[in-house]
Amino acid sequence: MPRNSLSSPACGGGVSAKPEGLVSMTEGAKPPSVSPLHHFVVPLPRFAGEDRKGFVSLVGAGPGDADHLTLGALKALQSAQALLYDALVSEDILALAPQKCVKICVGKRGDRLSVSQDKTNALMVRLAKKGLHVVRLKGGDPSVFGRVEEERLYLEAHDIGHKTLPGVTAASAAAAQFAFPLTHRGEARSVTFLTGRTKDGSIDLRHESISDPMVSLVFYMSSHNADHIEASLLHAGRSPQTPVVIIENAGRPTARALSGTLTEMAALVAQAAFDGPVLMGVGTAFGYARLAATVKARLQA
Repeated sequence: MPRNSLSSPACGGGVSAKPEGLVSMTEGAKPPSVSPLHHFVVPLPRFAGEDRKGFVSLVGAGPGDADHLTLGALKALQSAQALLYDALVSEDILALAPQKCVKICVGKRGDRLSVSQDKTNALMVRLAKKGLHVVRLKGGDPSVFGRVEEERLYLEAHDIGHKTLPGVTAASAAAAQFAFPLTHRGEARSVTFLTGRTKDGSIDLRHESISDPMVSLVFYMSSHNADHIEASLLHAGRSPQTPVVIIENAGRPTARALSGTLTEMAALVAQAAFDGPVLMGVGTAFGYARLAATVKARLQA
């Protein structure tokens, strides 16, 4: 491997500059250029005095497709001097950062080899203390299972300024892509997001929050627990005929979706052998999913 590159086992990619070059970027260097495809840019944060501090933007990248980026996220990317990105951030999105921006993958992919949160936190501070505008690019929305508060607390403990920019969460992208509601008048009055990717690998399903048939349930990072979730929901009183939809790579052109009933959920997950991130929706609202129409539209595109 060349000496001027770094690699990350979590993403299998490299970065665009060596660590030694980070200091020189802040000493009289001009701000990095922006993508020629866009004609607006957010100026770098202004700092009083000669001893300027860096700044961290905690940015939601959405579920993967660059079309889901917010305008604020795009502007932050264009002014980034260092980019720490999740494993699921697409190449199209990474290409929006300046060419001279240092890009480091710090992504996490379930049980795969990953960069620890502690190392990511320390790297954000290290880069910011060199006077750089650091963009921590997180898949989906930073506030939805994104560990954003852990990162904010760490930055504040080290006196690093920061801001958070929201992103499109995978459930919203899936609902738009496969044309189903998350709530529906008279049938689904609320939606609950849950995750099975807890610190100890377990999933806590309290009956009072999962038994109501008027609540749409969306499970993030939980396909490995599909059999346990199915059994728990049935035990809590959910009808065996409750509609379910299971979506891999929500929001991306490569998205796959399956539909069925609650008693079929675990079997559908096992048969599909998903490799990408998976959402599982349980509730009446998911019975409106238009999977066939979505596939037809994709084939005609």
